[in-house]
Amino acid sequence: MKLFYRKYGNGTPLIILHGLYGSSDNWATIAKSLGDTFTVYLPDLRNHGKSPHSDIHDYDSMRDDIYELATDLKLNKFFLAGHSMGGKTAIAFALKWPEMISGLLIADISPFVNENLSHSAYTEHTSILKAMLSTDLSRISSRVEADSILKEKIPSENTRGFVLKNLQRNSDNSFEWKINAAVLLKNLDKIMEGIDRGSVFSNQIAGFPVIFLKGSDSDYIPQGDYEDIKKVFPAAEFVEVPNAGHWIHSDRPDEVIKSLKRLLGD
Repeated sequence: MKLFYRKYGNGTPLIILHGLYGSSDNWATIAKSLGDTFTVYLPDLRNHGKSPHSDIHDYDSMRDDIYELATDLKLNKFFLAGHSMGGKTAIAFALKWPEMISGLLIADISPFVNENLSHSAYTEHTSILKAMLSTDLSRISSRVEADSILKEKIPSENTRGFVLKNLQRNSDNSFEWKINAAVLLKNLDKIMEGIDRGSVFSNQIAGFPVIFLKGSDSDYIPQGDYEDIKKVFPAAEFVEVPNAGHWIHSDRPDEVIKSLKRLLGD
């Protein structure tokens, strides 16, 4: 699939992958701040932003989309970063094509399925996607109205604000969702998937720096996973970012920028 992407800066190539409900826009400020260090590519993942929609939404397909993008851009080796769903996509890419990776940054997501967290996250995402799908956009004339309607089903102001970034006004003043909410809901089980802890990794993934960023106020990377992550990525470093939740790039963009520059050795 040919993904829409944005490009910023000049330097060593870096691809950053957004998470569920996200888009390339979410990372534009960080990309601009890295412009003197990296050439930053920000794709919209399938079923998000300006990229094509598809009934297929899993990590193999998203991984292959990034390979196609890198091939089209003639990137034989590059740095790769991803947040949440984008982080799992980046991990899937690194597992299949480690020789193409110069460095890897994973923002607030574990490669593994954690049953308790997975259940609560699945319930939350189901509620969010159903709220989006049940909102009659034909009756909405402003974002304020949309916010008011969603408030009943998505109480968190931060989450609601993030979701509403996907609300697009058309040329005829009607509204539509940029993300393919129906397909994302249908494939939510696949989005929640991770590496099987019981898998035997005959070859550890090494040869480049790896940083896992964890928001101090987030439980998406349990400390109990550190040891298993090291079995896959022996060079992995774990950086806990204070005063940050799951949307770490929004809460503490300075820390994300610092860690991305560390990958390059700055």
